[in-house]
Amino acid sequence: MKITRFCPAKINLFLEVTGKLPNGYHELATLFAKINLGDTLCVEAQPATDTCISLDITGPVGKFLRADPSNLVWRAAQAFLDYFRLQAHIKLHLEKHTPTGAGLGGGSSDAAGVLLALCEIFHNDKNELLATAAKLGADVPLFMYEDTFLKGEGIGEILTPVSYCGELPYIVLVYPHLPVPTKGVFARLKLPSREEVLTHCAQLHKIIENLERGVAIPEYKGLLFNRLQECVVPFEYAVREILTDLAKTGTELYLMSGSGSTLFALVKSNSQAQALARVLQRPDRSVYVTTFQETKHANNGNKNTLNERGSS
Repeated sequence: MKITRFCPAKINLFLEVTGKLPNGYHELATLFAKINLGDTLCVEAQPATDTCISLDITGPVGKFLRADPSNLVWRAAQAFLDYFRLQAHIKLHLEKHTPTGAGLGGGSSDAAGVLLALCEIFHNDKNELLATAAKLGADVPLFMYEDTFLKGEGIGEILTPVSYCGELPYIVLVYPHLPVPTKGVFARLKLPSREEVLTHCAQLHKIIENLERGVAIPEYKGLLFNRLQECVVPFEYAVREILTDLAKTGTELYLMSGSGSTLFALVKSNSQAQALARVLQRPDRSVYVTTFQETKHANNGNKNTLNERGSS
C-alpha cells in the first residue's frame, strides 16, 4: 500500500521557558500553529519476513540531508516497527521544502508523517504512538494532531488543541540560509523569574482568547513573544538584519519561530504579504508567503478561508 502525505511546517506564536528539568530538558509554554509550507512524503509498505527500509530525498532542501538510518524519517519508520513488533519492507520518499535548523519543525513533521502513514497502512491506532513520537523529538507529537493551533506545555509534548474562528492573517516567512542548532540556543538561555513567566503566560492566554473569538489582527500587537529570540539575535547577524529590515517596513507583528533562525510576519491581506516579501527578498534569504493550515476544528464550523499552499 502506498500513501502520500503533506507534512506541514509550524511557527510558534508564543514561546516562554517556564523551567528546567533534572534531565536537562526545558519546560515550555508555547502556542504552535501549523502552516501551508511543508514537505511531501510518500510511504510504501508491506508486511515481510524481514525488515528493509529505504529512503530517497529530493526537493530544494533535500541535498542537505542524509538518506540513511540517522535521518529522523528513517528512525520514525523503525520506531513504528519496533513498537508494534512488526517486520516490513518500507520505501520512503521525501520531497523536502522546509528549511532545516529553521525553527519550523520540518523534521518533526516528516517523522510524524511516517508514523501516521504507517498507522493507516497497517491499521494501527495513532494515539498509541504519542509516547514513541515524543521520544523521537519533542515537536513530533504536535504533528500527530489534525488541529492547526495547539497549546504546548511540558517539554512541548503536552498538547491542547485551540479552536478559532474568523479570518486568519497571511504569513511571510524569512529564512536567512542559516541553520541554528537548538542545543546552542538553550545553552545561552537564562531562565526567567517567576514573575516574568506569569506575565508572559497571561499574554499566551490572551492570544488563545483572541483566536477563539476571531479578534482582528491589530489586537495581537504586544502579545507575540519568544523567549529564545534573545538567545539568537545577539549572536546571529543574519537574523538581526531581518529584524532590522522588518522594522523599517513598519510591520507591527513579527517574531522568530521556535529556536530560530526563521522570522515570520503576520499581515492582513495577500497583497500586503506579497509586497512585504518583495522588500525582504535577497539572494542570501528564502522568503515565503503562506497561510495557516486549514482545519476542521474551527469554532462554529467556520473554516480557515486562507488555505492556499504557500510559495517562495
